[in-house]
Amino acid sequence: MNQVDVPSKTDSTTRTAERALTLLSVVCERGSVTLGDAAKAADLSPSTALRLLRTLESASFVRREDDGTYRPGVAIVQLGVLALSQESLVATCRAPMNRVVEETGESAYLSVPAPGRQGLYIAIVEGTHSVRHANWVGRRFPVESSASGRVLEGAVDASGYCVVSDGVEQDVTAIAVPIRVGDRVVGALSVVVPSYRVTPTSIEQLAHVLLAESRALYRAEASA
Repeated sequence: MNQVDVPSKTDSTTRTAERALTLLSVVCERGSVTLGDAAKAADLSPSTALRLLRTLESASFVRREDDGTYRPGVAIVQLGVLALSQESLVATCRAPMNRVVEETGESAYLSVPAPGRQGLYIAIVEGTHSVRHANWVGRRFPVESSASGRVLEGAVDASGYCVVSDGVEQDVTAIAVPIRVGDRVVGALSVVVPSYRVTPTSIEQLAHVLLAESRALYRAEASA
């Protein structure tokens, strides 16, 4: 007796996500599209396309105009702006991060705010020590238990920097400073150091290097 493969729940969910993303791509590429044209372009029935578009609309990824056409929604615009701003920030901070590594030998990180009182590491320049930290890029972290997170929330005292040991990981110490555009903190520049290599003097030295670079970035932004 031949067995019949029954699609799993995971397969069904994946297929639904693929269809929704295909529809979203159609809307973004065309700028404005009718239900019929969107369904045809995505190779879906009108009823399936309508159901998925309504889901996307409820999450603000698309919006339905009075004439019945669909356009990109505010959520997809915000995601695009976020992606572009992060790419620009990484490019802006690459040279300062390289200088931090050259002067300290420690791994330098760039992080930005993420939803849910979290931060996100978006770039690293690896240190030159034989024992060094690598790699947290793409990792989210709680703001309350990390040096970069506290900086992103503006919890910096008169010293201008934050230090946290055993925050995101055990046996690791992080020193972080804010990256500002005007009065707004848009990111955090940090070094991540094995705790055995940390002393009060080395913390001050590392913070001095980080602060010099963050202040230079602020002055460059202010004069732009």
